Amino acid sequence: MTAVLKNDVFLRALLREPVPYTPIWLMRQAGRYLPEYKATRARAGSFMGLAQNTEYATEVTLQPLERFELDAAILFSDILTVPDAMGLGLDFVQGEGPRFAHPLRDEADVARLAVPDMDKLRYVFDAVASIRRALDGRVPLIGFAGSPWTIACYMVEGRGSTDYRQIKTMLYARPDLLHRILEINAEATCRYLNAQIDAGAQAVMIFDSWGGVLADGLYQAFSLAYTRKVIAGLKREHEGRRVPVIAFTKGGGQWLEDIAASSCDAMGLDWTVNLGQARARVGDAVALQGNLDPMTLFGSAEAIRAEARRTLDSFGPVGQGGHVFNLGHGISQFTPPEAVTELVDEVHSYSRRLHASK
Repeated sequence: MTAVLKNDVFLRALLREPVPYTPIWLMRQAGRYLPEYKATRARAGSFMGLAQNTEYATEVTLQPLERFELDAAILFSDILTVPDAMGLGLDFVQGEGPRFAHPLRDEADVARLAVPDMDKLRYVFDAVASIRRALDGRVPLIGFAGSPWTIACYMVEGRGSTDYRQIKTMLYARPDLLHRILEINAEATCRYLNAQIDAGAQAVMIFDSWGGVLADGLYQAFSLAYTRKVIAGLKREHEGRRVPVIAFTKGGGQWLEDIAASSCDAMGLDWTVNLGQARARVGDAVALQGNLDPMTLFGSAEAIRAEARRTLDSFGPVGQGGHVFNLGHGISQFTPPEAVTELVDEVHSYSRRLHASK
């Protein structure tokens, strides 16, 4: 039997329903800035050893909730699990990050590409189910995936990139090959997220980390079009509740209207976007998530609290517009955990006053 959800403020905010305060969670909240994560990671032996072990993945997902009064948990995994299941040979190199042994560089590579058997990702779905049981209704669980474009960047480049030369060469020289990759990625991502929802994810987020490197027009054609395909194929109800979808394009501030029209329930914003202006541009058609600069957490306690208040104030009047507080990108591995304590406390205490006075 599914446990009754004790704190659904995060889900209600995503659906622009009345809430008593602004909920908060942090991208990469389970991770390298926490000493307990480092200890579990050492026991696991490798990143994938951690992600593919149900017990470890459950443990690290819950670790930040033991420290901080966060309003949601997010599955501990990686956006590159899907291309790994496609046979590209994912490895995490110390000091370098993720790398693929078999990047997609020519027509033959792309011709071999196929939507993977979801059984190869069973470890992810087992982790989702395990985390839901361990949460016991404490807060909702977020599932996630990379956008088709962002995954394609890694698949073609073979690793992270500063100039995206390989994938942009393919985009301009052989757009047909790139569209095939993106079609396959969209189908795989849709199946992957639906399987996470079936396993117990109560909201899902699509991370378009590299959409912002595209030119206007090309963003819509090569990134957003495929994110829209994913969203269109998602299950939007499970266990008798709406399953909200958050779409986040880092560097996508110039395309807010386009993203808001993608049928997502909420739009993630990086720290370069003014929340109030974003809300004025899209109305209250979607909730907004964000968008504190992650580097704020290296400031003093007073500075952190002041920036939290400024972010909440910039959203504007509470009411029908939903706001989920978050960072504008992932938390830095060097962040002092006590800074997060200050942030969460200020977001909750200050936003309670805002909501009480509406």
